Amino acid sequence: MRIDLRFDQQHVLVFGGTTGINFGIAEAFAVQGASVTVVSRKPENVAKAVERLSVHGHGVAGFCADVRSFESVGTALDSAVERFGPLDVLVSGAAGNFFCEAKDMSANGFRAVVDIDLVGTFNVARQAYAHLRKPGAAFINITAPQSSIAMRFQAHACAAKAGVDQLTRVLALEWGGEGIRVNAISPGPIDGTEGVKRLMGQTDEALAQAVGRVPLQRMGTLDDIANLALFLASPYAGYLSGAVIPCDGGGALESVKPTLEAAGRAAAAAPQL
Repeated sequence: MRIDLRFDQQHVLVFGGTTGINFGIAEAFAVQGASVTVVSRKPENVAKAVERLSVHGHGVAGFCADVRSFESVGTALDSAVERFGPLDVLVSGAAGNFFCEAKDMSANGFRAVVDIDLVGTFNVARQAYAHLRKPGAAFINITAPQSSIAMRFQAHACAAKAGVDQLTRVLALEWGGEGIRVNAISPGPIDGTEGVKRLMGQTDEALAQAVGRVPLQRMGTLDDIANLALFLASPYAGYLSGAVIPCDGGGALESVKPTLEAAGRAAAAAPQL
C-alpha cells in the first residue's frame, strides 16, 4: 500500500529513476501530484519510464546522463530545471554491483562500482546544489546494507556505499544552514528487483533463505521504499537530516552470511567489468 502525501507543484528529480526501486520512487511522487524528471544512462529506459509516468497526468520529463560524468550530470540538471523549475526533491539512486571475491576482482571492476555509486553521488550532489530550493529542498541518497555490514564478494559495494553514507552526513552538516535536508535510505531485499535477482539468486530455496534472515519474515516491496521517500521529502520529516535509515524489515540486525556455494554461483554468472 502506498501512503498519501501530496506534492502538487513540486519538482522531483530521480537519478536512476527508470527502473527498479528508483522508478518506484519516481512513480510514487508522480501519483502524489509532483512534476517528475527521471535521469538514466540508457535512452530506451528513459523513454519507457516517461511513457509509464505520463499516465498519472502531471508533468514528466526524462533525460540521459551517466552519473560518472560530471558534465553529463550538469547538462541533465540544467535541462530539468529549465523544464520544471528549481528542485524540491532530489533522489540520487544510480548504482552498479556484481558478485566477485576481492582477490579475483579487477581494478576496473572495483573502480566501476565506486565511480557509479560514490563518485556518481558526489557528481549529482555537487551539480544539483545550485538548483535545490533554499530553504526547503530534500536530498535523498539510496545506499545499501553493505555500507555498514561487511559482506563477502562485495568489497567494491561495501567501500562505495560506506562513502555514500558519510557523504550524506557531511552534506547534511554543510547544507543544513540553508534549509536543505539530506538523508539516505538503505533498502533491504526488495521483491522483484534486479539486485535481489543478482545477489540472492532466483531459486525458491535462495529466496526462502533471504526471507528467513529478515525479522519481519517477508521481502520488501517497491512501495515500502517509495513510502519512506515520500515521508522523508514531506513536512512530517522537517527536522530529520543526516540520517541513514534502513528499510529492511530489521534485516540489518542480522549478519548476512551467504553460503560459499550460493555466492560462487552468483560470481560465476555475473559479468566481469
